[in-house]
Amino acid sequence: MSKEATSKADVTLTGTVLAVQANYYQVRLNPSPLAPHPSSLLLCTRRARLKKLGQQVMVGDRVEIAEPDWAGGRGAIAGVLPRKSQLDRPPVANAEQILLVFALEEPPLDPYQLSHFLVKAESTGLDVRLCLNKSDLLTIEQQQQWRDRLEKWGYQPVFVSIRQGSSISEVRDLLKRRISAVAGPSGVGKSSLINALIPTVNLRIGEVSGKLSRGRHTTRHVELFTLPDGGLLADTPGFNQPDLSCHPQELVNYFPEARQRLAQQTCQFSDCLHRDEPNCAVRGDWERYEHYLAFLEDAIARQEQINQQADPESSLKLKTKRGKSQYEPKLETKYRRHSRRTEHQALQKLYQEADESQ
Repeated sequence: MSKEATSKADVTLTGTVLAVQANYYQVRLNPSPLAPHPSSLLLCTRRARLKKLGQQVMVGDRVEIAEPDWAGGRGAIAGVLPRKSQLDRPPVANAEQILLVFALEEPPLDPYQLSHFLVKAESTGLDVRLCLNKSDLLTIEQQQQWRDRLEKWGYQPVFVSIRQGSSISEVRDLLKRRISAVAGPSGVGKSSLINALIPTVNLRIGEVSGKLSRGRHTTRHVELFTLPDGGLLADTPGFNQPDLSCHPQELVNYFPEARQRLAQQTCQFSDCLHRDEPNCAVRGDWERYEHYLAFLEDAIARQEQINQQADPESSLKLKTKRGKSQYEPKLETKYRRHSRRTEHQALQKLYQEADESQ
């Protein structure tokens, strides 16, 4: 075997998963002497060995490719390289930051909803960037009021107008050469922002849809888009309705202004929840403190529910009705109504026993 053939045999094809649907993965290959083009795309399946090991393949994963069929544009994922980060909902690997997109008007910016999204984004451990769209609907004075307000929260927002195409370059600079996840509520202009950042995105979506047997792009699937200046951008539909699932004592770490207070002074008690405890460094006159207390109440109720479910000997269970949580006694097994499936299985067993006895 020649030296050239030996060196090529030692080269491992690697790439990044851009899209996932069913059992197919679209992978953009890294530059390699084996690849016919610098940024080749392959439609891959997952090796059976990975499936047996329970190895999930996510959008953003860096993977090793085997059995490339350059003519057919196909290959097989043979391995998944270690992840730097992982978002579970939506499933995105190796993201470095979250770009949170909100509108200033139409719909009006709701501080409580924004705070909810920010806390969820902070809980991922990734860098959080804030982009506020429809700035053309506010006066310069109103924009400055929002800027001053959000800076006290600990954020440096970028004001854009996708309709007028203003300040898009500032957002592009934030995303350059990084893997970013864009998130936010519906109707704020996330899809329009992606189109503005990546002018060819509609054409590329059409190509992906054809290979993955999809009619058109849908926000039900997470997908990575390549930015013209380098970097990847993930549209994350699962982040539209964020849920806070953190432990009550962790919640305070997801408020930058609270972290700043704790950096200057510590609380008297190590397990302080920052409500009515004496000598608390967090409790005080800062705007989002009321948001913190509301989120804390939800986190405590969720934790109590988890504890109740984990204790089979408990005689009480926590139930939530119309937004209110209350404890109710657990029913003994003999008082519980059996499901239709259980009753159907019992009848089938009786019929089987009757047939065997004849």
